[in-house]
Formats: sequence, structure tokens, C-alpha cells
Amino acid sequence: MQFTEQDDDSEHAPHSAAERAAAASRSTWVSVVVNVLLASAQVIVGTLTKSQALIADGIHSLSDLVSDFVVLFAGHHAKKDADVDHPYGHQRFETAASLALGAILLAVGGGMIWSALQKLEAPDTIAPAHFTSLWVALAAIATKELLFRYMLRTAKAVKSSLLVANAWHARSDAASSLVVSLGILGSMAGYPLLDPIAALIVGFMVGKMGWSFGWDALHDLMDRAVDEEEVQAIRSTLMATPGVAGVHDVRTRKMGDMVVADAHIEVDAKLTVEEGHNIAVAARNAVLKRHRVLNLMTHVDPAHRPDADHQPVV
Repeated sequence: MQFTEQDDDSEHAPHSAAERAAAASRSTWVSVVVNVLLASAQVIVGTLTKSQALIADGIHSLSDLVSDFVVLFAGHHAKKDADVDHPYGHQRFETAASLALGAILLAVGGGMIWSALQKLEAPDTIAPAHFTSLWVALAAIATKELLFRYMLRTAKAVKSSLLVANAWHARSDAASSLVVSLGILGSMAGYPLLDPIAALIVGFMVGKMGWSFGWDALHDLMDRAVDEEEVQAIRSTLMATPGVAGVHDVRTRKMGDMVVADAHIEVDAKLTVEEGHNIAVAARNAVLKRHRVLNLMTHVDPAHRPDADHQPVV
């Protein structure tokens, strides 16, 4: 998920790495507590009532604990200042963590699918679900949905795609618990095969979510640009700077949830080098203040003159 300048008013002000790390830590520890309680209840009740779907949902909740600690680890390292080895900072720890989170979800989903298929191969071993399992599954739906809304609100406030990924992981849990509830209802109605089928569906949901997060993170690690809407917003800020006559070749790449950009700005060709430099500095500062840009490299071109930068080198 990419954020634009048209998000809520409270999101216009840039957030420091320390603020983002504090928000991530606070919301993630809430998720840890919720997932410990939920996973314990789901696995224990699922084992006692022989509901594979509820056990699968409990394992899904346990995988959330792993992803929560991945978020905490990434938040701790991403807030570090730039150094000699990392002149642009450590924001890509978040991207790497999102990739790891995707791999974890993919592996968990694959395990759920394998377990469910084994159960479906031996339908005689499937026991009817118990009413207690249904109550636990319904409680899990409500709890996970509330957790999702809390985490997503925090993620949007600090514009963190890693927190967004973790929030949607909680939403996927709510959806999986809904599937589990339907499977348990079907089992109680005399169709015990619906319980492992529900576990199979949950496995596919988890795996799909893992693939989505991992694929997005991989593209970001390959310097994917931000969306065109945000590029145009940066261009507009540059054009609004006094002395800038034109802007071209605006390029961006993701650096965690921040952006590294470069742009060519056009100024009056009759200005001195110092005057052109001062305009470039003012344009850069305006972008850094208004947008989630970590660094902007500006190149000054004379206005209304051919740009020789794209001519082949001979």
C-alpha cells in the first residue's frame, strides 16, 4: 500500500523515525497480547473438541506472534540514523521485514493446506465439531476485527506500509475465523467434512496474503517508484517554488516507507550559479517539508534550452 498527500489531514505532517518506531511498538505489543490469548484459547479448545479448523485458526494466530516480533525488530533497526555504511538510513529494514512476513505467511498457509488435505483423505477420522468451538470462533472474529481497525488507524497515522501489512494480517485472521465458524456450523449440522474444508480455505487465504506481501516487498527492494499521484504532488511542490520555471525527469524509489527522489528543475539561464543553487535548495527544502521524501537530489537546467542530459555520450 502506498500513501498519497490526499490522506487524512492528520497525516500531512511528516513523522520522525522515532515516532514511527514508537507507534509500531505500541500497536504491535497490543497485537502480541491479543494473539497470545486468542491462540491459546483456539488451540486448547480446538484440541479438546477435535476441530481441525479451529486448531488451524489458532496456528494462524500463533503465526501473528512471529510477524509481530518481525515488526518490532524492524521498527528497532529502521529508526537508526544514517551512518557511513547506510548513508540513506535504515528504512529498508521495514521492507525486508515485510518480505520475511510474507514468507512466514506463505509457509504457514502451505502447512495448513497440507494438514487439511491429509484429513480429507481419511474422512472417517473426522469427529463432529462441538458447540464450544463455535463460541470461540465467533469471539475470535470480533476480537480480530477490532484489532485490525486499531492497527490500521495507527498505520495510517504514521504512514507505515509495514504496519498496514500487519493490520491486514489481522483482518485476514478475522476472515479466516469467519470461514472457521461456517465450517464448525456445517460440522454441527451433520457435515463433518466442512471442518477440514474450512481449514483448507484458511490455508489458501493465509498463503495468498503471504504471497501478496512478499511480492510487494520484493518490488520495493528493487527500487520500485511511488505511484504517479505522489510523483505529481512532488512535481507541483517543485513548480510552486519561486524561481522554478519548469520541472522534468522526476524519479522516485522507495526507501522503506520513505522516498528518495531526484528531479531536474529549470531556472532562468541568466541567473548566477549561486542564485540557481539557492532556488534548488529552496525547492528541495519545500519537498522535504511537504512530502515523505527522505532525500531529493536536484539538477539545475537553464529554462527554454535543450536538455543535453539525454544525448548519447560520444
